[in-house]
Amino acid sequence: MRTPVRTAVLSCGLAGLMMAAPAALGETVYVTAERLLDVATGRMIPSPAITIEDGVITAVASAVSGQPPAGARVMALPGVTLLPGLIDMHTHLDSDPTFGGFSDLKMTDAFWSIIAVPAARTTLEAGFTTVRNVGSRDWNDVALKQAIEAGKISGPRIIPAAYSFGATGGHCDSTGLPPSYNAHNPLNADSPDEARKSVREVRKYGAEVIKICATGGVFSHNTEPGQQQMTFAEIKAVVEEARMWGLRVAAHAHGASGIRDAALAGVTTIEHASLIDEAGIAAARTMGTFLSMDIYNTDYTQAEGVRNGVMEDNLRKDREIAEVQRQGFRRALAAGVRMVYGTDSGVYPHGDNARQFAVMVRYGATPLQAIQAATLNAAEALGWTGKVGVVEPKAFGDLVGVRGDPTRDVTLLERPVFVMKGGTTIRAPD
Repeated sequence: MRTPVRTAVLSCGLAGLMMAAPAALGETVYVTAERLLDVATGRMIPSPAITIEDGVITAVASAVSGQPPAGARVMALPGVTLLPGLIDMHTHLDSDPTFGGFSDLKMTDAFWSIIAVPAARTTLEAGFTTVRNVGSRDWNDVALKQAIEAGKISGPRIIPAAYSFGATGGHCDSTGLPPSYNAHNPLNADSPDEARKSVREVRKYGAEVIKICATGGVFSHNTEPGQQQMTFAEIKAVVEEARMWGLRVAAHAHGASGIRDAALAGVTTIEHASLIDEAGIAAARTMGTFLSMDIYNTDYTQAEGVRNGVMEDNLRKDREIAEVQRQGFRRALAAGVRMVYGTDSGVYPHGDNARQFAVMVRYGATPLQAIQAATLNAAEALGWTGKVGVVEPKAFGDLVGVRGDPTRDVTLLERPVFVMKGGTTIRAPD
């Protein structure tokens, strides 16, 4: 693991970057469009008029019969279909896929806090107004969140996990360097008591979700995806401790036994779920566990991995689980397991987050189900129902606009023409 850097590296070093001007305090914005997608029902609402005050939606009415409030800034979007700002539940904003293998060791430690800034901006411009960052180095995602909320840089709402952790020698540990480097994750947890301590430590410094690695992984060294690396007792201890502090748990779990134990232990979301079996599907359905299955990114990693320096052993694991994971997605969805939209951005380029929608549809989801994974379901998994993922009063003024009907052509979400976060226009039609 790299030596932690202070938040000031991010805020001081990046203060000069350009960003969209935030909505002024007390400003009222009035947005009209051709139609609005009700993501709960799939119904298209014609001629919507959305009023946003201080970044929060206060009214959703008809532009035909209504009038903008006095002094409101009017945004007219003819020919545009609006839907809620999108949510990506699995990002790594301080990662860059072009640094594969050991090539990242060429860069100084603070480099990764710097590249997180354009990654955040690009993600927001792609229509993802909220993201959950499930693992970063040196507390970078906590610093990034602070810089965004302070108005210093532009980016989505971030729910940071800071350091993800798991077993010594497991996927969340530093496994690729020789003993002389003494490289290790400072939060390694090899017993239920250590797991509880790690939850407390990571929460102390800003984590708002707890991310653990219950099994081996694809892009780590000396681990296999199917290997379980945390015991049920350790996972359960994490869940219990997190709940006591009011936090939810995301569990990286490729392997079948790790998926099953994570669900039965009460984690909120299982990341990847690549080798899920019928017992895992049943456990997730019974426990109400959400699956966050990154079924797009293999398209990128297999096409560009060699060029990016990814080692063959990692690409081998990637190949072996790719189609198995996608078929597991199909089976779990058909069985009624709830899905959230998680892409593992950082394994592929930031800003391409919406490319997963089409893959979800290819493997059995309707376009509306795929959209719901990135709106309603994601909001529920975050504990933010009514705040994000909907266009209704009391929700944040987060909107995405496309030309056409995304319930007929979900790839339209790859080309948003309008993005608004909290009443601030990030992208507008030409």
